[in-house]
Amino acid sequence: MNDASGSRAETYVSGFGNWLSTEAVAGALPTGRNSPQRPPFGLYAEQLSGSAFTAPRAENRHSWLYRLRPSVGHPPFSPYPGAKLLRAEPAPGPCSPNRLRWDPTPIPTVPTDFVDGLTTFACNGDAAAQAGLAVHIYAANASMHHRVFFDADGELLIVPQEGELRLATELGRLSVKPGEICVVPRGVRFRVELLGPAARGYVCENYGQPFRLPELGPIGSNGLANVRDFLTPVAWFEDVDAPTELIQKFHGAPWRTELDHSPLDVVAWHGNLAPYKYDLARFNTMGAVSFDHPDPSIFTVLTSPSEIKGVANGDFVIFPPRWMVAEDTFRPPWFHRNLMSEFMGLILGAYDAKAGGFTPGGASLHNCMSAHGPDLASHAAATVATLAPHKIENTMAFMFESRWVLRPTEHAMQTPLLQADYDGCWNGFAKAEPPR
Repeated sequence: MNDASGSRAETYVSGFGNWLSTEAVAGALPTGRNSPQRPPFGLYAEQLSGSAFTAPRAENRHSWLYRLRPSVGHPPFSPYPGAKLLRAEPAPGPCSPNRLRWDPTPIPTVPTDFVDGLTTFACNGDAAAQAGLAVHIYAANASMHHRVFFDADGELLIVPQEGELRLATELGRLSVKPGEICVVPRGVRFRVELLGPAARGYVCENYGQPFRLPELGPIGSNGLANVRDFLTPVAWFEDVDAPTELIQKFHGAPWRTELDHSPLDVVAWHGNLAPYKYDLARFNTMGAVSFDHPDPSIFTVLTSPSEIKGVANGDFVIFPPRWMVAEDTFRPPWFHRNLMSEFMGLILGAYDAKAGGFTPGGASLHNCMSAHGPDLASHAAATVATLAPHKIENTMAFMFESRWVLRPTEHAMQTPLLQADYDGCWNGFAKAEPPR
């Protein structure tokens, strides 16, 4: 199979965390062993391990790849001068405890692809210690031509806000548009192609345990994100002998080398480490049908656990269209101060706790114990609203949440996109009359 034509023939299999076997050419997978003396068609067997060899079976993530060339064949990497704002380094000095909000990142005016369009806004933990995460925003107006990227520091959760993407990866092709997400495991090589004139979105780079579905507990066996709605691409490869720049993010910084071929040459693979996508419209939202607004954890799509049970290294939480029916209840999110730190983004529409200033493509950061909640206008409207059943529609907000404080980068603190007047949205709350 030699497919460099750009055909839109993505094919998927459904399920989350499954062990899959897939081949782009019949007979390319060896039978009964992973590394035979002579693999079919003279292919090279290579294992990609996303966990330690000795990780428990339920936690073990790896795949066997059968490719045209072994991936060891490349010159040394050198520092990559592009992607100047892809730096998971916090701003120098003390971390600000202030609530922060940013306007949307503009689409570039010069040709910029996904890698060069990545800008780091916040980070925590330590990629080398495999704990924590980083938050990036991408803005691009060009496809990655003869360039391939991989991340040695963590897996990438990509949340498009504008423009559809196609990811050509070592393990298959998948397309993802606003309202969908995709996850690319640590170390998997891929190319991002724009399927429109421009694209913008958010990326959570997870250094810790790979994302998984949250436990459902008292909810039972169904609800939230259902296993069968996750899609993994089938094997696909390209046999292209042309100069290709290979870029990797390693220990917080980008590096590059030059290949004489495309590294997306895996003819067959089997395993449970592979990219996947998910349509957020399929999330089965839970909520109160009596009184009180539930904790936002009820909206968790994916979670990366830490060593402390119930305390996440990182959560991906959405606030999708949903019915509000709770009686005698302040229906928007309540005022709160939280141990967890929250980075929010908006894909579509408006967020029900903010009357203005938070627009699609924008972002906000409320760190540990930073008081936040509905602004003055949203609070005033909610306290006098008639509590009939009401559907929140045409919206999709989300949150990257972490046990660690998310430290803004120098760029995030200095960019003119930072809203200097954000605190003003909470001005004007009148003092309640104390009981006499």
